[in-house]
Amino acid sequence: MSDAQTTGWLKVVGLGPGPEEWLTPQARHDLAEATDLVGYFPYVERVPPGPQVRHASDNRVELDRARFALDLAAQGRRVAVVSGGDPGIFAMAAAIFEALDDPAAPDAWRAVPLSVDPGVSAMQAAAARAGAPLGHDFCAISLSDNLKPWEVVLKRLRLAAEADFVIALYNPISRARPWQLGAAFDALREIRSAGTPIVLGRAVGRPDEALTVTTLGEVRAEQADMRTLVIIGASHTRLVPRADGGRWVYTPRHYRG
Repeated sequence: MSDAQTTGWLKVVGLGPGPEEWLTPQARHDLAEATDLVGYFPYVERVPPGPQVRHASDNRVELDRARFALDLAAQGRRVAVVSGGDPGIFAMAAAIFEALDDPAAPDAWRAVPLSVDPGVSAMQAAAARAGAPLGHDFCAISLSDNLKPWEVVLKRLRLAAEADFVIALYNPISRARPWQLGAAFDALREIRSAGTPIVLGRAVGRPDEALTVTTLGEVRAEQADMRTLVIIGASHTRLVPRADGGRWVYTPRHYRG
């Protein structure tokens, strides 16, 4: 094995939802040590300027990006693949392992030292701002049907609602997918009560952050965008008055369904 192959590595780094103080010390160290940054344009731009070579690409080329990063690392480069939030939640870590799982993957890829740096996820950030809505059993579902059929999304959503999980919705709405969130709310209204607490956490941790606490009966899809994390409460999720007139949201650890 060449010296280049022994010195290269690949680390999948979670940048957190936005604020620099939410970047873990491990992630900060790995970004500083990297020779190359690979990722979706907005995430690469969030990394402070440095000597690293930057390789930014579009959001819908995850596998191509993963293969490119593995190639760089196999050539001896120290590669940080960056994702927002946690890289293992609807993000690049899965794409890296999918590329490695391909029977046609080069042996050199599998020889690359590889690790995943955890990060603060969007659902953790939104939940913390709201209170503790993830205090009991919960699940995360992506509403994007780019990589799976809408029928699968809807089935999982309904089953999660029937099982009385708190549900965190990723990728709720976009210009290319304008109707799915409204359809999801309609499906949930057939199962959950109108008073079910809803949290809309938009751009949490960034200057334009907005947090809305509402109910399933009142929420409208137009209140969210692609930068919004939506949390649907369970039957026992509670609202607590805040001193500022707002409401905290929490789900008791003791089940009261």
